[in-house]
Amino acid sequence: MSGTTITQPRPHTCAPSRAARELELKRGEFDLAVHLGRIRTVPDEGGGGGRRIEHAEIDRLRAQDGFPEVLRDGVRAVGTTEGAKIMNVPVTRFTRLARLGLVVPVKYYLNRYRAVVWLYLAQELEEFANDEKNSFLLTGRTPEVLRAQLTAGVDLRARNWRGRHLGFLLRLAEEPWHRAGAVAAFLDPAHVADVVRDPYERSHLNRFRPAPPTHGAPGSPSAHLAQEIMTASDQDEIGWLRNDLARAVEEARGHRPAPSPAPRGEAPATPHSAPLAQHRATAAPRRASAPETSVAPEQPRRLLGWLRRRSPRPPCSEASGRAAV
Repeated sequence: MSGTTITQPRPHTCAPSRAARELELKRGEFDLAVHLGRIRTVPDEGGGGGRRIEHAEIDRLRAQDGFPEVLRDGVRAVGTTEGAKIMNVPVTRFTRLARLGLVVPVKYYLNRYRAVVWLYLAQELEEFANDEKNSFLLTGRTPEVLRAQLTAGVDLRARNWRGRHLGFLLRLAEEPWHRAGAVAAFLDPAHVADVVRDPYERSHLNRFRPAPPTHGAPGSPSAHLAQEIMTASDQDEIGWLRNDLARAVEEARGHRPAPSPAPRGEAPATPHSAPLAQHRATAAPRRASAPETSVAPEQPRRLLGWLRRRSPRPPCSEASGRAAV
């Protein structure tokens, strides 16, 4: 009797944790590489709602020249102090450049004092410093127009991070409702309700609204701060996000309408229920409409006194009925 050996086929995807190990990246480096589009992911076909990585994508990255150093260098994120060293400028000047939006943060974290620490791609800082067009920003006196903006309190770090994070979410979006949810994630719920008036569409939209990057337990001060960073605050930013949301919802509505409860059907007619339904149909208008009167609302008591003085006996039932209304 001959036996047969059954071998399980190798799954064509793997979890992010395993992909990070095979690519020799820390989990934070791996997540940032996905965020930047350096590592392509696919939806989890198992219905878990997450993302997975194809083995072919891992093989492609491992076959690149300089692996894994090149991949690591591309996702190296640094803070303000190290970023200033890379650009060979004082920390104060680097902070001014970041507040003006000339260098864009790629991620952030909250330290133990719940202060926001912005991180920047080292590769982008090197490119900025090596560009001769930016030399006047790195040395000498800051131009007057930029100093005026700083004096006015301009700080575009959170806004620029939101723009970058929105691009990341849109790259992951699989269909129009996901794209609409990504845009809605950066608006206050009041603005979303103003743009999407239908409550069933709004409820459906919230299913695809991504949460801010995890910082602390839900409801904690850190989580509230993360939500504040995620939410647009400038009026012009809110304006274009509202316009984008309206267009995205219109596209999603045409692609597949949001589910809503079916209209409540009428009860089937029966011989006993027909007379009752007819009675309700004829009685409803009389209950809904108020009796007509030629006197103002403040005159019923005067009218009742006049009727009593005019007749020696109590007013007739019809008159009493009108006066009691």
